[in-house]
Amino acid sequence: MTTFCVMKLLCHATRNENGYAKRLFGTLLTQTAQKGVFSPLCMVVPDPKKTTVFGLAQPFCTAEKSHREPKQKAAFGSVGRRIPYRILHVLNQDGESLGNMHRADALRLMDQHGLKLVLLRENVEPPVYRLMTGQQIHEEQLKRAEKKKASSKAGLVQKELSFSSAIAKNDLETKTKQIAHWIEKKYHVKVTIRQAKNSNTDMFILFDRILETVSDKATYLSKPKAIKEGTGTCILRHMSDKELQAHQKAEKQKNSTVNQDGNEDQKSSGVSQ
Repeated sequence: MTTFCVMKLLCHATRNENGYAKRLFGTLLTQTAQKGVFSPLCMVVPDPKKTTVFGLAQPFCTAEKSHREPKQKAAFGSVGRRIPYRILHVLNQDGESLGNMHRADALRLMDQHGLKLVLLRENVEPPVYRLMTGQQIHEEQLKRAEKKKASSKAGLVQKELSFSSAIAKNDLETKTKQIAHWIEKKYHVKVTIRQAKNSNTDMFILFDRILETVSDKATYLSKPKAIKEGTGTCILRHMSDKELQAHQKAEKQKNSTVNQDGNEDQKSSGVSQ
């Protein structure tokens, strides 16, 4: 009888302990679910015959990540009817301000005049849009492309060399090596030659010699020309990948032709003997 009573008391205590554990775990879930984050304290409801165990686990977040990819700058052009902003500052097709207005009013104006809406400035409040014709958009796109092309060319480096046609052979070789070094760095090289009165070498022949020395990597950006009496100039540049491939192909064909001609000469000389 005594043993039966002790066992009944133990079972009752175990049920109370499990009930308390379930209530505590439910409270934790209710509080953390509202925040979208589960607590790093994880409770394991054990077997009724075992003691309740508490352990630590990694926190888990159900909320969406707040980190967003940076916006890429959109290309200049019509935005159509997809306008994410409620209030806009609108310019007419002549660039005059029409003031701030709701996007629905801006779309109404666009439809009434058969124009297109173009985003000009997004990082202001409110963002600035302009009503433009298709021709205006096309012209502006061309202007921006030219401006971008000019800015990329502005980063090019141009070196200059100047000497007379009476230059010594060793000095010419030194200057040619300097030109080749600059060409390797993708620089433009402007060469100016003055025709010396006591020189039998024509300055244009010197231009051809210089190009021949660096012909495996360089070509004319500006061909030799006289800029004033007795002075000529040219600009050399590095070949593009396409030009290099074409040059290498031409050289291979040239070498193969020379080899074939040499073999034929050898055969003909052997027959004559």
